[in-house]
Amino acid sequence: MTRITRRQFHTSMLGAAAAATLPSFAGANTTPVLRAREGRARLAPSEYPETEIWGYDGTVPGPVLRARQSERISRRFQNDLPQASSVHWHGIRIENGMDGVAGLTQAPVEPGEEFLYDFALPDAGTFWYHPHNRTYEQMARGLYGALIVDEKTGAPEVDFDEVLLLDDWRLTDDAQIAEGFGNMHDWAHAGRIGNWITVNGDGGWSREVPKHTRMRLRLVNTANARIFTLEARGMEGWVVALDGMPLVTPQPLGELTLAPAQRADVIVDVVADEGEEAFLVSFERDDGYAIAAFPVASTARQVRLSAPDALPPNPVPTLGPLETAERTELRMEGGAMGGMRGAMMNGRMMGMRDMAAEGKVWAFNGMADMGETPLLEAALGDTVRIAMINDTAWPHGMHLHGHHFRQIRADGTVGPLRDTVLMNRGETVEIAFVADNPGDWLLHCHMLEHSAGGMMTWLRVA
Repeated sequence: MTRITRRQFHTSMLGAAAAATLPSFAGANTTPVLRAREGRARLAPSEYPETEIWGYDGTVPGPVLRARQSERISRRFQNDLPQASSVHWHGIRIENGMDGVAGLTQAPVEPGEEFLYDFALPDAGTFWYHPHNRTYEQMARGLYGALIVDEKTGAPEVDFDEVLLLDDWRLTDDAQIAEGFGNMHDWAHAGRIGNWITVNGDGGWSREVPKHTRMRLRLVNTANARIFTLEARGMEGWVVALDGMPLVTPQPLGELTLAPAQRADVIVDVVADEGEEAFLVSFERDDGYAIAAFPVASTARQVRLSAPDALPPNPVPTLGPLETAERTELRMEGGAMGGMRGAMMNGRMMGMRDMAAEGKVWAFNGMADMGETPLLEAALGDTVRIAMINDTAWPHGMHLHGHHFRQIRADGTVGPLRDTVLMNRGETVEIAFVADNPGDWLLHCHMLEHSAGGMMTWLRVA
C-alpha cells in the first residue's frame, strides 16, 4: 500500500525550503470591484507566521465568482499592486478584448488604475481567473480565483459542490514566499516547483462529510509548474468534465493527472465508513500524500445513489472535415539539455548566451517570444489543425486562448474538448478546433516560467 501522511509531509517540505487598448472604466461606478492587493494568509500551520501574499480582494484564493450559463459577468478590476497587471478569464470562450492578455488584447493595468471587464458566459463549467502580466511572479504570490458557471438545466444531483484550487508554494523557513522569480535554473528546467502544497490556500484542508454523500469536486491546478497526479481514497466516482467541457459519457475515476491550468469535474460518493477519512491523494515520487481530507461523521443514506448522467453539452461548434483543414506545425525547442544553439529574437538571430542574458531560453519554430506574424491565420468558421512537437527534455502544458480543441488520436478519432494539453518530452500531439472566435489569440506553455522564457506565439481568426 502507498503510504499516506498529511501534516508530516507539509512540515518536512516547509522545513527544507530555504498595449492594444487603454484601461477603461467609464460607467462602471456601480459594477462590483475585483481588487488586486497585498494581504496575509494562513498558508502554513499556526506555529509559523502568516504569509505575505498578493491576492484578489487580498485573499488566497480570490473570491469564487459564480453565475449561470448565458448570463454576463462584470467586474471593475482595481490594481492596487506595485506592478502592472491584468485579469485573464481562463477557459471562457470570451470576446477578444476581454481576454486580459497584456500587450496583445489590452494594455497592462498600471498600479492605481482600473479596467472594466464585462462579458457573456456561453458555457457552463469550471473556469478560473488569474493575471496575464508577469504571471510567473503574480500567480506565485497568490493571485488567482475560481469562476464557476452553473448549468441552466441538467445540473447533477449532489449534496455538496466543492471548488478545490490546488497550488504549490516556494516558502522560506519563516513561511514567506521565496524570491528569485527570474531564476534561470527554474526557467530552463521544469519551472518554479514549490515545497508546500495547499488546497484553497490551506495546507491541511478538510471537510466533514457523511457516508454515501455525493459531491461534485471541481479540481483546478493553479500551480506555476507542478503537475499533480491525483487519486481518491475512500471515495468512488466518475470524471464528468475536463477543462470546463462535459464528457459525452462519464468516465470511472482512477488516477487523474492535471497539468498547470487544467481542470477536472468529478462526481464522487463517499464510501469510507463512519469514523474513517476519505482522501484526495497527490503522488510525489513513490509516495502518496493526502492534500484534502473528508472525515466521515455520519451516514447520509443507506445505499449509494445511481450513476450520474452526463452533463449537458456546451455549444461548441462541431469540427469540420479534418482532411481538408488548414494544418500547421509548432516545434518546441530549448531548455536545459535541449541542444538549441539560438533562435530569432527581437528581429535578429541570437545565440543561447545572449538569449539567456535577456531571460529567454525557449523557442517555438526557432522564434523566442511572439513574432510580428501569427503562427496561423484562419477565416471565421474554419477548422484548423496544429501539430505540436515537443523537441525538448521537459513536459509542457500547452494552452490555447479563446477556443477549446480536440486532440486527434493516431487512429483518426478525436479526444474530449480541452483548452490545455500536457505534452511529455519527445511527444507529438495534434489538435483541431473550429476558429469561431475572431481576434488575436495567445498559444503558450502554461508552465509559467517556460512561457516567460520564450514559449509564446499567437494566431489570428479574421
